[in-house]
Amino acid sequence: MINITDFGCQEDVGLIKNMGMDAYRFSISWSRFFIDGSVNVEGQAYYNALIDELLSAGIEPYVTLNHFDLPQALDGSNGGWLNSSIVDIFAAYAEACFDAFGDRVKTWITFNEPQLFSLKAYSEGSHAPGRCSSCSNGNSLTEPYIVGHNMLLSHAAAVRIYKHKFQARQGGKIGITLNSYWFEPFSNSKMDIEASKRSLDFELGWFLEPLTSGNYPERMRTRLGPRLPVFTEEQRQAVKSSIDFLGLNHYTTRYVQDMPAVTPANTANGDSQVLQLVARNGVEIGPKSASSWLYIVPWGIEKLLLYVKDHYNPPEIIITENGMDEANDPSAPLEQSLQDHNRIKFYQSYLKYLLQAVKKGVNVRGYLAWTLLDDFEWRFGYMQRFGLHFVDFKDNMRRYPKLSSLWFKQMLKDRNCESKSAL
Repeated sequence: MINITDFGCQEDVGLIKNMGMDAYRFSISWSRFFIDGSVNVEGQAYYNALIDELLSAGIEPYVTLNHFDLPQALDGSNGGWLNSSIVDIFAAYAEACFDAFGDRVKTWITFNEPQLFSLKAYSEGSHAPGRCSSCSNGNSLTEPYIVGHNMLLSHAAAVRIYKHKFQARQGGKIGITLNSYWFEPFSNSKMDIEASKRSLDFELGWFLEPLTSGNYPERMRTRLGPRLPVFTEEQRQAVKSSIDFLGLNHYTTRYVQDMPAVTPANTANGDSQVLQLVARNGVEIGPKSASSWLYIVPWGIEKLLLYVKDHYNPPEIIITENGMDEANDPSAPLEQSLQDHNRIKFYQSYLKYLLQAVKKGVNVRGYLAWTLLDDFEWRFGYMQRFGLHFVDFKDNMRRYPKLSSLWFKQMLKDRNCESKSAL
């Protein structure tokens, strides 16, 4: 019999438990678990062991089915997300996951950040499979919208299978994780206010509007015309109201100005025709973390949550990612690397504004910090450290708790004591 010690993950589950956290989100690797339409028994054994270890520690697994990764064979043989046949292929993979793990997994996420993936992989070409107009292949103006459309249909197909075959007997719920900045108008001008709304439509509404109303945002339809695919009535009904919850990844905020089209956009990134800014009147919108894109703007999370409630009103919201990074400095002493006071300030301030949104009626049912460990950040590799625990990449990946993990532990302990006192 295979157990968690065979895979070396027992230590990490212990770190989660030691902080007092009761949920952990991880993503299943399609290539590891489901190969050529069949379950890989070794991959299944790994995830079984991890899930069982989490549950034995009192930690609920939140499982994402697709986090940017597609088996290369599927991308090469039929065009991957560009081919509508991927809908049935993804549904079969999802069904295998529900069948193998759904007796214990009660929170399923179909996709992580499909908007970001569609743009990075098919407009910029910076993520796999690296397609764009200026690359050796691809069309940056059409392919992102085809990919996004097929991901929405794949989500709906997986949800349909889950609800028809598994949900009643397994008692779980299923949703999707979308990413969004908050976009603050640069000025009170009508043009900048409209630019803010347009930015939210192109970043968040692109996927959330179909999931709640069955249609793409009108601002997108008007600007994109035939480049934006059209749902059949059957597809529209399948996509509409297909989430039990909305997972929301939020990190930062931008000022936005209207940017009238001088020349046609050459990538989908320019279709919203806005200028994103990080300063106004010479004052930056907030302190910057190690990542060039991540400015710390805690009030943005409250505004975003209130906007989601007022415009889409999903059944419930789970913050599936929120956090900040520090630069990897190999020369820094270990003790210095563990003193992440800025990260503590980040979480204190963002949680404060999240709580204010909850008090104003936003139905937030969970919060997941990004991330447990210093991780591999896609094309940036190990240059940035988002973890609550320091990973020594030069010493067998040894883990050390940062000050922020100890802060979370004490904060959760205090909150639990307050809850018990109120009983």
